[in-house]
Amino acid sequence: MKFPKVLLALGVLGLATPAFAQTALDQVKTAGVLKIGTEGTYAPFTFHDDTGALVGFDVEIGRAIAEHIGVEAEFVEGPWDGLIAGIDANRYDVVINQVGINEERQAKYDFSEPYIASKAALIVAEANADITSFEGLAGKKSAQTLTSNFGKLAEEYGAELVGTDGFDQSIALVIQGRADATINDSLSFFDFKTQQPDAPVKVVATAEDADFSGVILAKGKPELLAAINEALEAIKADGTYAAISEKYFGEDVSQ
Repeated sequence: MKFPKVLLALGVLGLATPAFAQTALDQVKTAGVLKIGTEGTYAPFTFHDDTGALVGFDVEIGRAIAEHIGVEAEFVEGPWDGLIAGIDANRYDVVINQVGINEERQAKYDFSEPYIASKAALIVAEANADITSFEGLAGKKSAQTLTSNFGKLAEEYGAELVGTDGFDQSIALVIQGRADATINDSLSFFDFKTQQPDAPVKVVATAEDADFSGVILAKGKPELLAAINEALEAIKADGTYAAISEKYFGEDVSQ
C-alpha cells in the first residue's frame, strides 16, 4: 500500500496526522449540552416562576429542541441588549428569546425556520385617550428595549424612546406615567393581563402583519442549523409544540 508523501513525512517526524475539525453539531453532542442564551425576564417566553425556576414558552421549546438532538438544554441568561452579541463571544450555541427575523440580523447570523408568529401591540394606560393609533406616537415617549424590532418601530412612528430592560419594565413605566406607551408583543400582553387583570393598561392598536421569530446562531454551522430545523419539525409533528403552545397561549402560535 502506498501512502502520500506528506503522511509519510509526518510519521517520520513523529507528528500526529491532522484530524478533521468537529462540526458545531458534533461539539454540542460531545459536550452533551446545547447552550442557549435567553433573557429570563420576558414572560411568558422566558422568565422565573415563584420558585425561581426558569420557565416559559421559549424555555420549553429550547428544551424540546435539545432533547430531540439528544442533549441537555443549558440556559445562559443575560440582558436583551447584549444577548445576540453573546453569540459572537461564544457564550452559547444559540439564542432562543423571541428574536425577530429581519434582513439586518440575517446578514450576520443564521436563523432556524420560524417557530412562532406574533403581532406588535400598541399599549397605553387605560386613562390615555390621546393615543389611539401607531401614528399617535409621534412626539410621545415610548418605553422600549433599544435594539428590539419594537423599539425601531416606535422610532419609525416618531416616538422618543425610553430605554428599558424588557416587557415588565416597559409596562411599569407606562403605568407610572413615565412613558406614554410601549409597543410590545401582543402575546406577552395577553399573558400579562391574564396574570394581572386589574392592571390599568390597554391595547389600542395591533399591527396587521405578523412578525416571525426563530432560533438564531452564528453563520457557518449548517449541521447544527439543520438539526434545529429537524427538531422543530419533529416537535410540531408529534404534538409537543401544540402542547407547549396551548399551555401558554391557548392556541397555536406558529402561524
